Amino acid sequence: MQITELSPQSRASALVALESAIELDVLVVGGGVVGAGTALDAVTRGLSTGIVEARDWASGTSSRSSKLIHGGLRYLEMLDFGLVREALKERALLLDRIAPHLVRPVPFLYPLTHRFWERPYVGSGVLIYDVMAAFGGKGYRVPHHRHMTKRRALREAPCLSPKNFAGAIQYWDAQVDDARHTMTVVRTAASYGALAANRTRVVDFLREGERVTGASLEDLETGHTFTVRAKQVINATGVWTDDTQSLADTRGQFHVRASKGIHLVIPRDRLQSKTGMILRTEKSVLFVIPWGRHWIIGTTDTDWSLDKAHPAASESDIDYLLEHVNSVLASPLSRADVEGVYAGLRPLLVGESESTSKLSREHVVGHPVPGLVVVAGGKYTTYRIMGKDAVDEAVRGMDERVPDSCTEDIALVGADGYHALLNQRHELAASSGLHVSRIEHLLGRYGSAINEVLELLATDPSLAEPLPGADDYLGVEALYAVTHEGARHLEDVLARRTRISIEAWDRGVSAGPKVAALMAGALGWDAAQTEQEVKHYLARVAAERDSQTQPDDATADAARLGAPDIVAI
Repeated sequence: MQITELSPQSRASALVALESAIELDVLVVGGGVVGAGTALDAVTRGLSTGIVEARDWASGTSSRSSKLIHGGLRYLEMLDFGLVREALKERALLLDRIAPHLVRPVPFLYPLTHRFWERPYVGSGVLIYDVMAAFGGKGYRVPHHRHMTKRRALREAPCLSPKNFAGAIQYWDAQVDDARHTMTVVRTAASYGALAANRTRVVDFLREGERVTGASLEDLETGHTFTVRAKQVINATGVWTDDTQSLADTRGQFHVRASKGIHLVIPRDRLQSKTGMILRTEKSVLFVIPWGRHWIIGTTDTDWSLDKAHPAASESDIDYLLEHVNSVLASPLSRADVEGVYAGLRPLLVGESESTSKLSREHVVGHPVPGLVVVAGGKYTTYRIMGKDAVDEAVRGMDERVPDSCTEDIALVGADGYHALLNQRHELAASSGLHVSRIEHLLGRYGSAINEVLELLATDPSLAEPLPGADDYLGVEALYAVTHEGARHLEDVLARRTRISIEAWDRGVSAGPKVAALMAGALGWDAAQTEQEVKHYLARVAAERDSQTQPDDATADAARLGAPDIVAI
């Protein structure tokens, strides 16, 4: 594989190739993790493949998850053994060979609040979880769970209130930077030959009788519209599934409902713990997840029928999370401890229950009309299986022999050579002039593609300066996001290529002008465009802060929509 840059030039070339193609085998609509995984699966089977996304890669659900790669321990309680087994196999593959640079193991402590029945009940479930992981797949093995007394648990998590639990069980799962991972899947697909273009919207589907034969697309950066013919179009648009299906004049075989989940980001020193935590609530579970120099606390699970592009967290959402996490803490958290807040929408298959927590997390694939495949539902961890199943269904509509899926054995960009470079981090630090902790940070974000980042630094050493108000990140990372990772706008860099928008106290306001200046040269922005990008981002931050002071979903949504999407000039 020759690694392809998701550069402005490669996007332009992909758009030209899409427009000039006589007919693609597969056109994937949707640039979240499922669409990305579908494109990678299709192109590595030898199919000519295109993938388009109306906004930025992972700009929807796939950048706003709990950032966990997990089997779904709570699904065991629902007796959904198939889903858990499948997800645990995918967890092992991601840790071992597909993305070891992006996915890493993380421990969780489950505090026990009842003295007698809870330990055997929870312990048996976690034991089944570990056994299924051990026998359900090959590759990386996370540590086995362990039972703890209250005293031992307090050594692991001194932040817990001793009076609120009787002991604990610790088990292991894994976590990922979801937006980086999704973008890397897209980049890997492009490296195998997929034509990838973000900021490219499907306006309509092409039809010949009942059959979908392609799509009419609009380049949102220029306003140019064109058509692309394809043997099969795969709709992988998550919570927008029904909207996209309607372009084909079909209601489809199934429908998707959006469930909102919000997360809080707080400083690492605000909770004294060496482990993450998982807590039961009356509706679902609550995770406290280690995240670099921060903790992520989430999530809620409520029905959402308002704006899908910008789901808003309300004051009541934030209070709900704080109330539940404070129920087990010795020193409670307050609103003043919250650095960042983000809200995402889960695409759940509509079921008979009115409770979103009871709707299916399993995925389905359908062929509502000839030439159009729809994949929906599922969970982040099983994206590869969803992509495989979608392509399997598309292949059934082709009059040719197509190889089976091989993505189980395909490493993502940055995975090959990662472990060797991690072992050589001190040498890399010495040759680059960066501290070894910086090298570890870069390896955990780029893997073996760190060499491309260091080449940019060698060309311009000033890029080694940390970004204002966000000193975890270097200037070179903002530039690399444009030249290699497909970022088109300031929000793309601050919210997805980095996590400054949720990790910095000012949510990226200080970093914005510097990042915009670094992006301007690579994207050909003039002073007016650069200024517009900064103004738009400041308006976005202000609207989000305003929404988080509103009492309910309706008022929070109205406040968030006060900042419209960026428009290229």
